[in-house]
Amino acid sequence: MATEIRVPTLGESVTEATIGKWFKKPGDAVKADEPLVELETDKVTVEVPAPTSGVLAEIVAKDGETVGVGALLGSIGAGSGAAAAPAAAAPKPAAAPAPAPAAAAPAAAASGANGPAVSRLAAESGVSPAAVSGSGKDGRVTKGDMLAAISAGASAAAPAPVSVPRVASAPVDAVREERVKMTKLRQTIARRLKDAQNTAAMLTTFNDVDMTAVMSLRGQFKDAFEKKHGTKLGFMGFFTKAVIAALKDIPAVNAEIDGADLVYKNYYNIGIAVGTEKGLVVPVVRDADELSVAGIEKAIAGYGRKARDGKLGIEDMQGGTFTITNGGIYGSLMSTPILNAPQSGILGMHRIEERPVAIKGQVVIRPMMYLALSYDHRIVDGREAVTFLVRVKETLEDPARLVLDL
Repeated sequence: MATEIRVPTLGESVTEATIGKWFKKPGDAVKADEPLVELETDKVTVEVPAPTSGVLAEIVAKDGETVGVGALLGSIGAGSGAAAAPAAAAPKPAAAPAPAPAAAAPAAAASGANGPAVSRLAAESGVSPAAVSGSGKDGRVTKGDMLAAISAGASAAAPAPVSVPRVASAPVDAVREERVKMTKLRQTIARRLKDAQNTAAMLTTFNDVDMTAVMSLRGQFKDAFEKKHGTKLGFMGFFTKAVIAALKDIPAVNAEIDGADLVYKNYYNIGIAVGTEKGLVVPVVRDADELSVAGIEKAIAGYGRKARDGKLGIEDMQGGTFTITNGGIYGSLMSTPILNAPQSGILGMHRIEERPVAIKGQVVIRPMMYLALSYDHRIVDGREAVTFLVRVKETLEDPARLVLDL
């Protein structure tokens, strides 16, 4: 009896996913708990494991299809996979008397089996794939075949001469294009960022911070820190602590709007934006105010590994009250980060560069970083936003404030 493979529960408020890719083909042997298929949701990528050992009997939901929670993905039958191979190969001799390639080409073209690129070129040029000799498998017409036919002037229904120059250039450009369906995650990123711009009264205020003290402290203790705590001492621990101190002073930046109410969060779940190959994700360091710098660095390092391996769960990215994003690791000098709705504030870090600054009447060279706070002006006043950013700056320029709770 076949065992069904179904879409698992994907998490709070997630009702559908897109088939990213199957790791197995029908007839392949599978082991229980072995990853079978990758699902892309609007928050994370999820791997569906095999519910039992056997042979992948059928794939119902193909790559790129959208499926709901509980939907049938495929089935697993009994067997080890080795026995399935001869069965699959048995019909092969019967395929010997195949029609001549010349006859296969029109059939493939008529059935639409030549692919979307060929169909697009046919629509743009007026050249019918049925009139083109295919060089692909089973006589299929390839993109190259179509381009050659267009260049040679072959056309079943010749377009008006006036349109030839415009049409002739389109296929050439089309060869250099690649059309890729947006993943669920990328679609959600696009929608949420645009929603934030459309909904919030978003402004950005800037300041710069002298990183001398933090860099000196880090340089002095980084080896001992790593030896004791098993993780590297970066800058995010300092920035997270500085942000929390400022949030406690300016609670509006840690609030959100819910209908006609303002909700002030008396806890500090700090989202740390992480760039991955599939897009930006924001895992949350929960109750960061209760963690030491070492605890924060460990949490961030753990999320970084999970993000790189595609193992972040939905629960890792829920409940944030404020976000920190570091464009400096990519070389950004200054930017205006977009709010992570419904939060009312996001801090943008940037690259550190040596610049001349005036200190007590003297021009000196210091490692400086621009900071940017984007905030929702519906909640946060300009005075509060500027004060918040100044608090962050003061704490980073004199880390002893963290020890003394100043």
